[in-house]
Amino acid sequence: MKKEVFIEIVAYLVTALFLYTGIMKLREYDVFKWVISSSPILHSVAPVVARVVPVLEIVVSLLLVVPATRKTGLYAAFIMMVGFTIYIGGLLILSSKLPCSCGGVLESMSWSQHLVFNIVVTALLGASIWMGRKKNSIAI
Repeated sequence: MKKEVFIEIVAYLVTALFLYTGIMKLREYDVFKWVISSSPILHSVAPVVARVVPVLEIVVSLLLVVPATRKTGLYAAFIMMVGFTIYIGGLLILSSKLPCSCGGVLESMSWSQHLVFNIVVTALLGASIWMGRKKNSIAI
């Protein structure tokens, strides 16, 4: 598979993921905010996180769709996924009772499965960024 095709496939998969999760978090804002408030890690910043995360997910998904902003979108998505993965890892270490505000397919995953899913998505984004690199610049 050509590098460009791989990068584009990953960009569109992450776009679908971020659009879906961002829209679901906005549609179910009260539930998402409650879940974040229940978190042992984010409870003190729950109102801000509940507003910012879904908007960022939607904005990043739009960056990924536009070829001129795809590089920025890949980096932003990678950083967000690293953050989400660290957050889930922290939750698994700190708490035995974990609420989830994920919707649809993601809701049916255990937290351990969600962690693995996030690691895979993060690795795909990292591979896309790596494959898009040129010697002195990024060609994504």
